[in-house]
Amino acid sequence: MSRDRFLAGGLFALGLAVVGGYAVSQFASPVMAQVEDGPGPNLVIEVAGEASGTIVIDMLPEVAPKHVEQITALAREGAYDGVVFHRVIDGFMAQTGDVEFGKSGGDTARAGMGGSSRPDLPAEFSDISFDRGVVGMARSQDPNSGNSQFFIMFAPGEFLNGQYTVVGRVISGMEVVDAIKKGTGGNGEVSDPDQMAKVTVTE
Repeated sequence: MSRDRFLAGGLFALGLAVVGGYAVSQFASPVMAQVEDGPGPNLVIEVAGEASGTIVIDMLPEVAPKHVEQITALAREGAYDGVVFHRVIDGFMAQTGDVEFGKSGGDTARAGMGGSSRPDLPAEFSDISFDRGVVGMARSQDPNSGNSQFFIMFAPGEFLNGQYTVVGRVISGMEVVDAIKKGTGGNGEVSDPDQMAKVTVTE
């Protein structure tokens, strides 16, 4: 069985609810409220490709401790370095983090189906809304299948609320997120995708 890890395990898993939400998100305002740096660690992503620059994500360990611990551990190991943004849907979100199949320079045809050497995580859903700049954990149809992949919202996507684990918020570099090379087709697959050249953690 495919373990494609996407929002809702693929646009089709939530059917019209997701399609309808996506249609709404395309027309959402690009304005993002000013977000202050919280007490959690920061994920610092150096992006290379069509987009170039630095994205800083304030991680939320008080909201999703297991997910934040896993993401920051993978980053400290260098596991995210060179991983591509394999699925990017304009007006919706940019997805990355497949350390198993998503390394730049390799065969990324299966990007989106992998995870890491670490175990999958139980869901840590919260009441935080999927606003522009919010970072969530991708998963398959099983709610308890988040592992290494995550996505950054281009626009609000309230239809995802309470169904995906929120792990952080972009506090710097949203213009870099906006510039990430977009995919084509309904599923957002990207040809010659941009990549996370280097991912580090700062406290």
